[in-house]
Amino acid sequence: MNGPAQSPDDGYERPGGRARIPGPRGAADDLDPGHAPRPLPLPPEPAPPPPSHAVLKSLLGAWALAACSAEETRAVEDHLTECAPCAEEALRLRDAVGLLHPEESLDLKPLLRSRVLEDCLGKRPARIPVPVWASPYDTETARLDALLQDFGDSEWHTPVRLKWFEEERRRSQRTTVAGVIGHLMTVDGLIATALGLDDPLGADAPPGGPTVRTEYFWGASAKPTTRQVREPWREQGHTLVRTVSFAGRGVAELAVDYGGFALPLGDAFLERAFECWVHAWDIADAVDYPYEPPSGPHLHGMIDLAARLLPGALAERRRAGLAAPPRSLVAAGAPGRTLHLEIEGAGGGGWDIALDSPGAKPSPDRTVAEIALDGIEFCQLAAGHIAPEDVAAGQHGDREAIRDVLFAAASLSRL
Repeated sequence: MNGPAQSPDDGYERPGGRARIPGPRGAADDLDPGHAPRPLPLPPEPAPPPPSHAVLKSLLGAWALAACSAEETRAVEDHLTECAPCAEEALRLRDAVGLLHPEESLDLKPLLRSRVLEDCLGKRPARIPVPVWASPYDTETARLDALLQDFGDSEWHTPVRLKWFEEERRRSQRTTVAGVIGHLMTVDGLIATALGLDDPLGADAPPGGPTVRTEYFWGASAKPTTRQVREPWREQGHTLVRTVSFAGRGVAELAVDYGGFALPLGDAFLERAFECWVHAWDIADAVDYPYEPPSGPHLHGMIDLAARLLPGALAERRRAGLAAPPRSLVAAGAPGRTLHLEIEGAGGGGWDIALDSPGAKPSPDRTVAEIALDGIEFCQLAAGHIAPEDVAAGQHGDREAIRDVLFAAASLSRL
C-alpha cells in the first residue's frame, strides 16, 4: 500500500501543509512555536580601568581607618606593593590611627556582670536567687577570679605587701599573690564554720580571728603557697553563696565570730566583699594591672557597713586610751553629740555618727563636726592603705572629734 506523496521541500504553501524554510536536514524548525530562537552571545564587557595613582592616594586615610569597601581595600593594598611613597604614607596613617584609640583595660566593667545577670534573670528568674546582701561578695570574688585566670607561675609568686593600721601606726606584711588568696580563703573560713561547713584549715585550725588563722596557714607548709590555692578558694566561695541562697530567710542574722568581735552573717558577707576588692587591688597593683572599684550600689553597702561600725571602733579606742574621752554620757537611745560624714562619688551618701557612745542616737540637732570624703579615699582609709593624717578631707567643726573619727575609720583595717 503506497503512502501519501511527499511534498517537495521548496518552502511554498500547499493545501493541507505548511510553509517550510529550507535548511540543513534534521535542524529545528525556526518557525515552530515549540522552539524559541537561540539568543546570540553578548560580547564580554571590557574590564574597568584600574584607579589612578591620585585616586588610590586619596583613599589611604579611609583605608587606615578600615572604612574602605572590599574592592577599594584590594585596590589600595595592591597599589601599596608597587608604590613605595604611598606605602610609607599608609604606615604613618596607621600609626596615627592607633594614637586615636588608647588601650583600654581588659577588666570587665563593674556593672557588666550584674547587667548580664539581671537581663538573664528577667527572662528566666532564678528558682533560688542569691540574697541581696551576698551579691557583692559573689561579684567581687568573680572579678578577682577573672583577674587570676591568666596568671602564670611567675605572677603567682609576685611579691605583694598587705597594709593595715594598728593602734597609732601603719603595719605591713610581705607575701605573694598566692599568699593573698590563701589569706582570703582562711578568713572566708570563718563564715564557712558559722554555716556548719568544713573549715579550710581542717580539724587542727587554731581558735582566733583572721590574723591567727592567716599566720597558721602561711606557716603550715614548708613550701610556699602556689597557684593550687585558687581552686579551693573559688570552690569555697561558690559553696558559701550556694548555702546562704538555699538557707532562706533569717540566716542573715546568724553571728560570725571574728575572734575579738562578731558580725551578723549579712554584714560578714559585705565585709568579705570589701576585703576581696581591697586585696584584688593589692594584687593588680603588684602586677601593674588596672582594677576598677565595685559598682555604685555594692560600694555604697561597703561604706554603709564601715560607717555603722565607726561608733564601736571609736569606743574601743577610748577604752585603749587612744581617743579623747566622751564629753557627756547619755542613756542608750538618747540623742548625743554627732559627727556628719558625707561621702562623695559613686556609692556615696550621708551618715550621722554617734560620738559619745555606740548606744547613743545620732542627732542632726547635736552635730558638732562634719567630714566630706571621696568614696574611694574613705575605703582606702578604712582598709589601712592611707594614714588618717594624709586624708584629703573637707573638715568643719570640732577638730578633736574629726581626728577621733578618722583614726577610728583607719582602725577598722587589719591583716
